[in-house]
Amino acid sequence: MKIERFEDLHCWQEARKLVNLVYLAIRDNKDFQKDARLRAQITGAAVSSMSNIAEGFSRRSNNEFIQYLFISKSSATEVQSEAYVALDQKYIEKDTFRQLYDQAERVSKLDSGLITYLLQNRKTSKRQQNFEKQQTQETQGTQ
Repeated sequence: MKIERFEDLHCWQEARKLVNLVYLAIRDNKDFQKDARLRAQITGAAVSSMSNIAEGFSRRSNNEFIQYLFISKSSATEVQSEAYVALDQKYIEKDTFRQLYDQAERVSKLDSGLITYLLQNRKTSKRQQNFEKQQTQETQGTQ
């Protein structure tokens, strides 16, 4: 399957699920809703993870995309940390914590996998460019 839009990316799809889980957890607890600081922090991190995948995809180079994927990965990890705060403050139950934590881990791993793929592809592309350059030079040298 060819990736034509950011919505086609599995990591973005999973980040979207993370955003929805975060909002659901907040909706389910009045005290969580009242904690404006934590609420803003955890929703911001979840949305940042999803948005950075989309924004990076729209960039002109794999290097920039990789940079945005690292930000997405970091934001997903931030959600994990903030889920501990929500758990400790009894805003969420252990099962909700586990769902948030595991979904954020899924996003982080998918981001890492795509980063690895893009880095390997970049190395392959450079080797291919060097090979083609060498072939061109050899061809020009024989004329």
